[in-house]
Amino acid sequence: MINDIARAPARKNADQPPVLVYEEVRKLYGDFVALNGVSLQVHKGEVMCLIGPSGSGKSTLLRCTNALETINGGRVLIDGVPLPVQESAVRKVRQRMGMVFQSFELFPHKSALDNVAMGPITVLGMREAEAKARAMALLEKVGLSAKAGSFPANLSGGQQQRVAIARALAMEPEVMLFDEPTSALDPETVGEVLSVMQKLAQEGMTMIVVTHEMGFARRVADWVVVFESGAIIEQGPPAQIFEQPTVERTRDFLGHLGWNG
Repeated sequence: MINDIARAPARKNADQPPVLVYEEVRKLYGDFVALNGVSLQVHKGEVMCLIGPSGSGKSTLLRCTNALETINGGRVLIDGVPLPVQESAVRKVRQRMGMVFQSFELFPHKSALDNVAMGPITVLGMREAEAKARAMALLEKVGLSAKAGSFPANLSGGQQQRVAIARALAMEPEVMLFDEPTSALDPETVGEVLSVMQKLAQEGMTMIVVTHEMGFARRVADWVVVFESGAIIEQGPPAQIFEQPTVERTRDFLGHLGWNG
């Protein structure tokens, strides 16, 4: 294990300016400190997994990334530019980030194809035929071309989440944000969603993934960040975090999840 860690490659694209930078980010909910001075960098083409106990700030950081939550201190920079506060400018930033939530949030009265095509039509002003062609290609990418005409109620949870991923990809984002995308799924459908995410990672998509799927994080992540009580307690390549964590709390957390390396 030690040799594996010693041979670990340099952080992906660390010689280039980072895509996302968090500088001492703070988020409060009344007296509750959800994020307490989080500083972090995300590089182009990197898969970063955020792990840690529930309520430790992982999802909050993700929501602050595209201004679904307003930060109370610090800065979030995208390509070196601070996240804007004006709603019109924020909308443009959100177009550059695809977000996949725990719940699928598909329109129940629209088919899988129409769910995926809607964003390009309504937000990007794309012609319907072009948008539907893009949507069909993306449904094929996530293994659901045969379900293009199906409505969400007729799809399994895993299928709905794959439609949600295709919908996010339809906007051609620079970064994909995943907020525990498998937490609402039956165990037998988790693998099909993780397989799609792994394919995106192999294609070079920049991804930030909040997950409790430790096997996925160990196998697919380039960088793993461990959260506790709104702060980062440890970060590093997967080999370090999962095989030789330097913080006792990290060892305890992984032990509680039954992680045995």
